[in-house]
Amino acid sequence: MADMICNLLNLPDYNTLEKKLVSEGIHVFKPLPGDMTRVLKWVGENSGESGLSECQIAFSHMPVSAYIAEKNGQVIGYACHSVIAPDFFGPTRVDSAYQHKGIGTLLLLKTLYSMRDIGFVYAIIGCIGPAEFYEKTVGAKIINDDLGIYKNSLRIKQKNLE
Repeated sequence: MADMICNLLNLPDYNTLEKKLVSEGIHVFKPLPGDMTRVLKWVGENSGESGLSECQIAFSHMPVSAYIAEKNGQVIGYACHSVIAPDFFGPTRVDSAYQHKGIGTLLLLKTLYSMRDIGFVYAIIGCIGPAEFYEKTVGAKIINDDLGIYKNSLRIKQKNLE
C-alpha cells in the first residue's frame, strides 16, 4: 500500500462533471456539523472502524474537512482530508451501486481544491488503493511503496498477524 503525491496547483476543472451529476440528482458538498450522525453512520457501515474514526476527526475541524455525495437525501459517498496528517487526502469511499459514475472523481477534486484553498500546494494520498485512478485523474505519483505513516497502525499490525 503506497502513498502518492499530488500537485494541487495543476488540478483539472470539475464543473462539467458536477453539472452532469446534479442533472442525475447527485450532489457533492461539504457537510455541516448537523449532518455528522447520519454521515458517520454510513461511513461506519461502508468503510469500517478506521474510516469511521478518521471521518470523526474531519467533523472536529471547522469547517468540516470532508465532502459527501448524496442522492435523494441518502449518503452515497464521502471523502476527507487532514485527518491522519494535515496534508493527507482520505479516507474516501463511494457506494458500490454508484461507482464508475464520476462521483469518486468529484469527491476527490472538490476535496483537493479545498486543500489548496487553505494553503497546501501538495497533497499526500495515503495508503492508496487504485493508483491508476489517482494518476489519471490528478497526475499523482507514487512516492513510496511501504505503509508510510500507517506502518505503526495497530490496525495494520493486526492484519499482518492474521
